[in-house]
Amino acid sequence: MEQLVKESPKQLEVRDAFREGIMSIEKKMMEASNTYMGKEFDKVNPLTHSFGDGCYIREIFMPKGQILITKIHKIKHPFFIMSGDISIMTEHGIERVKAPFNGITNPGTKRIIYTHEDTIFITVHVTTETDVDKIVKDVTAENFEEIDKLESQKYIDIITEEEL
Repeated sequence: MEQLVKESPKQLEVRDAFREGIMSIEKKMMEASNTYMGKEFDKVNPLTHSFGDGCYIREIFMPKGQILITKIHKIKHPFFIMSGDISIMTEHGIERVKAPFNGITNPGTKRIIYTHEDTIFITVHVTTETDVDKIVKDVTAENFEEIDKLESQKYIDIITEEEL
């Protein structure tokens, strides 16, 4: 049975402040004239999509000197830094990461990334889906409220399971 650990009031305060801050930064970046979005972003940061039996592998090339803000992740999954050097900021602080490196992305994670060197970043997602747009919708959230709702449902499911 899955065990969920409730965050302390202080952890929730830090988390909420980070969430508010990162969303504000992202909004300001989207309003800036020198921000790449959509197809422009994809030209500068090309994606490669691969599929294995029951998994989707997403590889992004990120050139040196960029600041990127990731989507909000819904699903726990591994990530790999294959080459490069980046700083990653999350609600837990800033971590400088040099390839080779691997880690786990937890639900609710949204990152600010600075690329010190050209970097190749790979994520792997469990899915049988092969439509990339559908996969992105399945594994990322539009907002943090969606994450909070998913987390609340996990607690309800665990309580219900324990009562049975």
